[in-house]
Amino acid sequence: MRNGLRIVDMDTHVQPTVDVLEKYVEPSFRPRLSEFDPFRRTRQNYLGSTTTLAVGPIPYDRMPGEAPREEDTKATPGGRGGNEGRSHSMHRVPVQPQVQDENVEGRLQDMDLEGRDIDFLFPGTSITSITGLPDVTLSEGYYRAFHHYMNMYSSPAPDRLKSAIQVPGADPEWAVSEIKMWGNEKWVAGVWVHLKEGLPVDHPDLEPIWATMNEYDLPSVHHSFYMEPPYFPGYKDVWGNAVAARTFAHPWGASRLFAYMILGGLLDRYPNFRAFASEVGHGWLPNMLLRLGFNKSYLQGASKDLKYTPLEYAQMGRIACAAEPFEGPIMTKATIDVLGEDCLMHQSDYPHGQCWFPETAQEVMDWDFWPSLGPDALPKHMAGNAEKMLRLN
Repeated sequence: MRNGLRIVDMDTHVQPTVDVLEKYVEPSFRPRLSEFDPFRRTRQNYLGSTTTLAVGPIPYDRMPGEAPREEDTKATPGGRGGNEGRSHSMHRVPVQPQVQDENVEGRLQDMDLEGRDIDFLFPGTSITSITGLPDVTLSEGYYRAFHHYMNMYSSPAPDRLKSAIQVPGADPEWAVSEIKMWGNEKWVAGVWVHLKEGLPVDHPDLEPIWATMNEYDLPSVHHSFYMEPPYFPGYKDVWGNAVAARTFAHPWGASRLFAYMILGGLLDRYPNFRAFASEVGHGWLPNMLLRLGFNKSYLQGASKDLKYTPLEYAQMGRIACAAEPFEGPIMTKATIDVLGEDCLMHQSDYPHGQCWFPETAQEVMDWDFWPSLGPDALPKHMAGNAEKMLRLN
C-alpha cells in the first residue's frame, strides 16, 4: 500500500534469459532446444547483458527525412530490433538486479519500496516472438517452460505475483488442455492467446479457448510489441522509423483486437468474458469505441447484433486498458469522463526503463483531478478495477 491505497500494477515484466528459461523446459522437449539456436541474441542495456530469442526483429532504422531502404524494415532472425541501443532508463533509483530472471526477493523488495501490493507479470519477447515460428509445437514447449518458471517465480508470494497462461491460437486443442492444467494455480490471473499473423481473434476455431476461459473465469490479456512477431497491423508500411512505429503499434494492435472481440460477439456469448490490454495507452480508447459504435450503426448488415454498444462494454469494465502514466492527468481524466471509473487500471512497466521507479504510483496518485471525481475513482484506478478484472475479489 501507499498512502493508505492498495496498488495493483497491471504492466510489469519478467524476461528470463534463454539459460534461465531452459532450466524449466520439460525433459521430453530438451532434444529440440537446438532448433532455437538461430534466434539467440545477446544484448546489453540498462538492466545488464541478456541472451534472449529474437525470432524476427525489425530494426526500423530509417531516420525521418531519409530515403527508405529495404534493410530498415527487414526482419532478421537473431538480428537487432528497433529498441536495441536506443531505449534508456527513466528510473529515479535503480531496480534490484536480475528481477526479470529469478531474483524474486529483489522484486518483492522493490514492490514494498514503491508500495505495489500486486504485480501482473508479462513475459518478454522470448515468449511472445515465438508466435512467428512455423512449427507451433516449438512455441508450446517454451510456453510450458514459462508456466513452470512462473510456478517457481511466484512461489514466495503467490498472492502478490500474478501472470497469464500463454497459449497459441494456432492449436486450440493444446491451448484448452494447458488452461485446464494451470487454470487453478494461484499465480494464474488471465490467458494470453497468441495469434499468428492472419488469424483473427474472432475466428470460429478459437471458440473452445474462449469457452474454457469463461469456465475458469479468466480474462483475455494483451500486451503490444512492435518489432517482433506477432507484428502489429500495418507494420509493413510505416515508413521505417522506430519512434513512429512504436507510437502506432500499441494502440493499433489493441484497437483491432478489441474491435473484433466486440463485433464478434464474444462478450455476449460468454458472460465471464472480459479483456484488457497493457502498454497500449488509453487516450485512444474512447474515440475508437465511439467510432466503432457509429460505424456499426451506419454500415447496416456488416456485423451482428449486439446486446450493448461498444462504449457500454467498456463502461461495464469488460473492455479495459492499463493507463500509461506518461499520457498524463488531462488525458486520463478525459478518458474517465467518457468511459466512467471502471475501465482504467494503473500500470508502470516495471522494471523497464519507461517506468519512473519507485515513484510511478505516487506521481499518478498526486494528480490533482482525483478529488473532483469523488472518493471511489482513485482507489478503483490504483487497484479496484484490476482486482475485478483479475478475479481477485
